[in-house]
Amino acid sequence: MIYYGYSINSGADNMRIDSEILDRAIEQKSKEPVFRLYGWSPKCISLGRNQKDDFLTGEIDSVRRLTGGRALLHDNEVTYSYVAPIKEGQSVVESYKEISGILIDFFKTLGIELEFGDGYKGGMKFDYCMLISTGADVCYKGKKLIGSAQCRKQGYVLQHGSILFGYDKELLEKLFNEEVKGITCMNEISDITKEEFIHLLQQHLQHDMYAETYQKAE
Repeated sequence: MIYYGYSINSGADNMRIDSEILDRAIEQKSKEPVFRLYGWSPKCISLGRNQKDDFLTGEIDSVRRLTGGRALLHDNEVTYSYVAPIKEGQSVVESYKEISGILIDFFKTLGIELEFGDGYKGGMKFDYCMLISTGADVCYKGKKLIGSAQCRKQGYVLQHGSILFGYDKELLEKLFNEEVKGITCMNEISDITKEEFIHLLQQHLQHDMYAETYQKAE
């Protein structure tokens, strides 16, 4: 596994970097998965690949993702991306669960038990991704904690997603004109800081089951 250390970038730069990692993997026919952690400055709304943008007001930066799904407000969170070859015969849901399983395994080391959602909820009427839950979403005690999206290109998958550390309910409801409920964040379930979380996740990737192929990107 190739690891890109945590960095904070604009929305446009974050999506450009993810796209470049995906295209490089395709061009080089890479077999190694790539895992990246990042943050956003300024705060930014990312739109799903085919999502309408008619609800945007322009008061907050916005960018369109390569991946599908609905919009996210990227603010107080840690975002991950993962690029790898698609395994033969693996369905979209199966790949979601395998990739998200990396995070579920890590959370166990923190004493936090996460689970996949129990089925499709919410409907596509919502513009805010965290209000929509599927069997591939990662939840804590029935509340969505990690929102992820995927795209597939020339035999490779890019999955990226948001691990919420905190959220501004009032701002979210203003931006998306929707009642925000059924979600949770790290600040509600743990005392760990964002910096500690990032450090421990890197250690997990470096020293646990991924250690044999771990390498840090320059």
